[in-house]
Amino acid sequence: MRSVKGRRNLHIETQASHEGGMASRKAGARAGGRGRSGRDRPQRRIPVPAPDPQPPGWTFLTNHAHVLLCLAEKPQPPLRDVARLVGITERSVQRIVADLEAGGYLVREREGRRNRYEVRRTLPLRHPIEQHRQVGDLIDMVLAR
Repeated sequence: MRSVKGRRNLHIETQASHEGGMASRKAGARAGGRGRSGRDRPQRRIPVPAPDPQPPGWTFLTNHAHVLLCLAEKPQPPLRDVARLVGITERSVQRIVADLEAGGYLVREREGRRNRYEVRRTLPLRHPIEQHRQVGDLIDMVLAR
């Protein structure tokens, strides 16, 4: 039996040593889940989420708007939850919150170990096309259920 260079736990049996004359491969991980030590290794299963039937390629609202809406609905959320809802990283949510604070759209108040966010609903939307509307109008339209 000889080992293939660069491959861990992969052995090739030569034709002379194998019955039937065919070369076969035996990987240590596939042989009953045993490695070099001969002990059983626990099989790790990675959960795979079900594929979305139609993943959106784009949305009408930006991530900034999505984060603002999340904070308007729940003013004291963990940013990890906001990131999960919006579908971006927690670091991206932190940057967006900093942008919204710098623009005056959010006011952050520290309450113990957590932050509480207040959305300033009377400020106009930023783009010239929608500047005639206020942030509160967007929030009311989207969150009205």
